[in-house]
Amino acid sequence: MPSIIELRNATKIYHKGDADILTLDHVTLSIEVGDFVALMGPSGSGKTTLLNLLGGLDTPTEGEVIVCGQDLGRMSSRQLARWRADHVAFIFQTFNLLPVLTAYQNVELPLTLLPLSRTERRQHVETALSIVGLKDRMNHRPDELSGGQEQRVAIARALASDPKLLLADEPTGDLDAHSAQEIMDLLVQLNTEFGKTIIVVTHDPKVAHTARRELHLEKGLLMNDKQKN
Repeated sequence: MPSIIELRNATKIYHKGDADILTLDHVTLSIEVGDFVALMGPSGSGKTTLLNLLGGLDTPTEGEVIVCGQDLGRMSSRQLARWRADHVAFIFQTFNLLPVLTAYQNVELPLTLLPLSRTERRQHVETALSIVGLKDRMNHRPDELSGGQEQRVAIARALASDPKLLLADEPTGDLDAHSAQEIMDLLVQLNTEFGKTIIVVTHDPKVAHTARRELHLEKGLLMNDKQKN
């Protein structure tokens, strides 16, 4: 399979006052199209920094971050915003749904930035909500949904633009065990049936076990790369 992600000596240094903080240290990594990767490591190991680089929310201090054929470190902030809209979607621990909007409206909101007609937006939203099993709840607001349902709405919002890459940061962190398993089963379905490339940051070994590949970071270094059969 071709690679969707290529990191070559990717390094990230943040400047805080007179101090330089090294959060990612010359990471070289290749991820194939359609892979499902769990990114693990202790707090402060560089997991979220790596996820932000892969999603074009940040750029490397040194090295190359090539995602979907583009060298993200060479793009302007405006170009990165356009690239993100076309290629990548994020799933967060805290759902980030707007409480005054229905599930339908929350999923539709990012689509208003794309050149889609109202009819096309409806088709995208209804398809995404159907995939996550919540089409019958599209007119409910977040406070009328369970935590697991809220996360599924957030996943539908991520899916609505049909991204090539899904980046999830602790997507089960605020859920009970049953809801967490439902979310992981859904991510597996998105990977196996819909071919989405998925990278999940997690502290939970059960979540990591679901993935096909486990990457372990420590102090900004890639320490272990476990490929499963």
